[in-house]
Amino acid sequence: MQRTPLAERMRPKTLDEVIGQRHLLDGGEILRQIVKNKEPVSLILWGPPGTGKTTLARIIATEVAAEFIEISAVTSGKKDVERVIEHARQNWNLQLRTILFVDEIHRFNKAQQDAFLPHVESGLITLIGATTENPSFEVITPLLSRTRVLVLSQLTKHEIIDILERAVATEATSQHVPAESLDYIAELSGGDARVALGNLELALSMSKKDVSLDVVKIAAQKRLPGYDKKGDMHYDVVSAFIKSMRGGDTTATLYYLSRMLDAGEDAKFIARRMVVFASEDIGLSGNGALSLAVATFQAVERVGLPEATYNLYHCAVALARSEKSREITDLMHDAQSLSKRFPDSPVPLRVRNAPTKLMKDLGYGKNYQWKAGHKPEKGFLPDDINK
Repeated sequence: MQRTPLAERMRPKTLDEVIGQRHLLDGGEILRQIVKNKEPVSLILWGPPGTGKTTLARIIATEVAAEFIEISAVTSGKKDVERVIEHARQNWNLQLRTILFVDEIHRFNKAQQDAFLPHVESGLITLIGATTENPSFEVITPLLSRTRVLVLSQLTKHEIIDILERAVATEATSQHVPAESLDYIAELSGGDARVALGNLELALSMSKKDVSLDVVKIAAQKRLPGYDKKGDMHYDVVSAFIKSMRGGDTTATLYYLSRMLDAGEDAKFIARRMVVFASEDIGLSGNGALSLAVATFQAVERVGLPEATYNLYHCAVALARSEKSREITDLMHDAQSLSKRFPDSPVPLRVRNAPTKLMKDLGYGKNYQWKAGHKPEKGFLPDDINK
């Protein structure tokens, strides 16, 4: 009985077998050069799940004749790292290179990441870290300065189909998998080769002959959105939602709104962003926008989902279609800059109240007239600002 998962069995052994990531693998690109020169380089591989981070690290180790040691930041601690370093010292004495692959490196804290620095610096180990999170925020700066960050792209649907076709040709000796079944699996994979191969493997196990579309639908079920409310995808989708409203693209606005709601995003978070947007990007061009956004937030609080979905879509469309103005934002920034430059300027006597005779005699409120539109001759601002 075959116990090794299909995704593992289909893992490429050479760079030429890798599907996707052409920006890293074509002729003169960095990974091709590393393999060609037989000189490993410490790397941070940043990309979505199932795009080949572990595979590329293993191939590099094989091609440069280095021992490959793999640990996961999820399950490993300081002692595990110390054991690897000690083993690397033994390899050093034997003139054997050591590549340490750290999966989910962003889960190591600052002190744990610091522990790698001297050994990467000395060349005792070549570190290859894999992360699905932005290394700018999750990997310490000293470690980033000693590594090259390579960004892996989400695999396209066509690339996923190529991977599936290779797997079918290799594995399904007595079964036929129609193109529509492969297309459906690829569609549900979200660019994750591991997910696609897992769904294919389950579908193959459920059918003795043709792997029909119905079989695939049972095996694959519904794909959960690849959306982490604390991860990059969260911020990327929210950013696209705001920019779509700012650009007046209703279709894009509602697409990103739907993605957030499908992924379980907090509806109050979405409503709060629209409240800010109403003043930041619409402002004086549509004074009713803020009232609508606040009312939407209240509706979300008081009605809740799913009924408040109507309110969110209503507000998003209205904000996207509204005339835009950055005047409030510009005025706010100008005022903040002015207050920082003159934080302690005394308020002019002419615009101070004079509740006592002494204060009036000292010039508080002098020549000020209590009528609409009155402007003092020297203005309202402190005198050192007016100079």
